[in-house]
Amino acid sequence: MAPEESVEVEDSAGDEGPKPALIFAHLKLPFLLLLLCFIAWGAAQDLTNSLVSVFTTVFAISSVQAALIQTAYFGAYFSLAIPAAYINKRFGYKTGVVAGLGIAAVGGVLFLPATSLLSYPLILVAYFVLASGLSMLETSANPFVIAMGPVKSATQRLNLAQAFNPVGTNIGVLLSLVLILPALVIKDDDTRKKLSGSTLHDSQVHDMGVVVRPYLGIAAVLVIVGVLIFLRKMSTPAEEKQQEREEKGEASSKGVLSRLYRNRLYRYGVVAQFFNVGAQVCTWSFTIQYGQDILGMSKTHAGFYLQAGAIVFLLSRFLMTYLLGIFRPTKLLLAMASLGVLLGAFAAISQSEAGLIAVVMISLSLSLMFPTIYGVALKGLGDDTKFGAAGLVMAILGGALLPVVHGAVADATNQATAYVVPAICMAVVAAYALFELRTSRHVPEVAAAH
Repeated sequence: MAPEESVEVEDSAGDEGPKPALIFAHLKLPFLLLLLCFIAWGAAQDLTNSLVSVFTTVFAISSVQAALIQTAYFGAYFSLAIPAAYINKRFGYKTGVVAGLGIAAVGGVLFLPATSLLSYPLILVAYFVLASGLSMLETSANPFVIAMGPVKSATQRLNLAQAFNPVGTNIGVLLSLVLILPALVIKDDDTRKKLSGSTLHDSQVHDMGVVVRPYLGIAAVLVIVGVLIFLRKMSTPAEEKQQEREEKGEASSKGVLSRLYRNRLYRYGVVAQFFNVGAQVCTWSFTIQYGQDILGMSKTHAGFYLQAGAIVFLLSRFLMTYLLGIFRPTKLLLAMASLGVLLGAFAAISQSEAGLIAVVMISLSLSLMFPTIYGVALKGLGDDTKFGAAGLVMAILGGALLPVVHGAVADATNQATAYVVPAICMAVVAAYALFELRTSRHVPEVAAAH
């Protein structure tokens, strides 16, 4: 294996010595610029989730056709992570971030011709391009944040940056609730059926014009942030050391996939991330259905519980960042994952309002998982970190596949019992945390040459 980078991740608590700085002094402004990236892709993602029903109504398409939006979105995430890793390896994290911002901005602009032409296939293309850019951005930004400070505070630093992702999520909800949904002419199927000819066409053009505005705004923000990052020197000590080794012929990406696969901490981390993202999407996608089908709530009433879950997630991200300064990351991960298992099981068994509250509180457990699994799985990867980051982003595919399992269980039983699926997912995460805690693996600062 090649010599290790300083991007190697260790536990942020429990070590002797003074508490490490969270961010290198010369990278504080670049870190703040990256926080804008986390907010931007959070807003874009949640805005997409909110608009699936809008396209279904306006275009009179089937649920299967509407689901193609998520297919395009998650498919892009899965497909572009490896190319992003090559860009990061060859040109550095900064180039990967700027490229991701640029491609995502192009995707946002593509909504303009797609909606003007009322072309659903072009809308899918726009979503694919948008998500391609976000995939590159996420593949680059997460390990970039890890490399922006001392090793000991890496997991805590990534949790802090990820805490701003739900800020963007809530912005996405706000954009859909304030700017889009109230301005639509075709609000439901009954309204569309009453329209015909030029009136229907004009209404569709109007509604798609409403939809495109937030995406154009997001594209503008992405361009501005991209320019600011492009103009700022943002190399990390880890990248500078790697460049020196490459110039000396000491660093190579040859055999990286086999090295990653042989690394059990990383390999199991990808599996844990797959199930974590699946648990997250399952929990949030079916919260409203739990309230409607089990408790007889209206869609609006049940929607308040979904919003409550988003708020719990947002606040908990900052709480977890604080706790990571006190507790070892994997101990906290084991505790939160175990809590998530209990909450999911209670929601499945209780089938009451208390069960729905348990569904809301699952967000407390979820808030820690993605960045912590990410940081722990990248521990000790050294020069392979950039490709390792791609695998962890590709694990987001769990958000596309596991909700199908959740839905199948719900169809066979009911919406409450189906919460056994996210409970099982979080049990996998707990097992990963326990594996790390019980492993006596100690990665030396300089690994043996391969």
